[in-house]
Amino acid sequence: MSLRTTTHRSGSSVLRTRAAVLAAGLGVSTLLGAGVSVAAAGDAPQAGQASTVASIEAQAAAQGKKAAAKAKAQSDAKQAAAKKANGWSQPVAKYTLSSTFGKGGSMWASKHSGQDFAVPVGTQVKAAHAGTVVKAGGNGAGDGPAYGNAIVVKHADGKFSQYAHLSRIDVKAGQKVANGQNIARSGNTGNSSGPHLHFEIRNTANYGSAIDPAAFLRGVGVKI
Repeated sequence: MSLRTTTHRSGSSVLRTRAAVLAAGLGVSTLLGAGVSVAAAGDAPQAGQASTVASIEAQAAAQGKKAAAKAKAQSDAKQAAAKKANGWSQPVAKYTLSSTFGKGGSMWASKHSGQDFAVPVGTQVKAAHAGTVVKAGGNGAGDGPAYGNAIVVKHADGKFSQYAHLSRIDVKAGQKVANGQNIARSGNTGNSSGPHLHFEIRNTANYGSAIDPAAFLRGVGVKI
């Protein structure tokens, strides 16, 4: 009886010992797992920070390329506009656009053959492009009294520019003029309803060959 009790207690003791060892082992495993988890958690922000920095750098690089491309496009556009203008300019510096090309009415025999620039009498009129004066004088320089005093300039590209209703003419036929050179003063001569410059672009030197001057100037890069 005494032996059985001892044996039973001995077995219980062994079981308790094994349970303690097992529990200890689990505890170590748990601690080790927690440590690994903590270490991983400690490393995670560093990896995230590196990823964020790389993303910001990539975005900055992309934005830099985009800005450079935009600047180049703007520069190319300006160069193209300057090249396209090819030396053409406005015939007067400050003005208000009034009667347009092709406009009908009792003021004209058929339809309006130019673009009117409303300006005070005496405003400087400039050659819209380099060329040679082919006609200058009263009676529309030979195109009729409706134009008053007028000038026609021939240009190297085969076009002609005409300036009418002038109060004063400062050039003569055969004279070469530069782009932007003063050639006359605006007025109110001929068939005119008020002070303005009548401006035409023609395919020949004579009346009847005019094209839309506003569209032409815009087509060569001149803003009006």
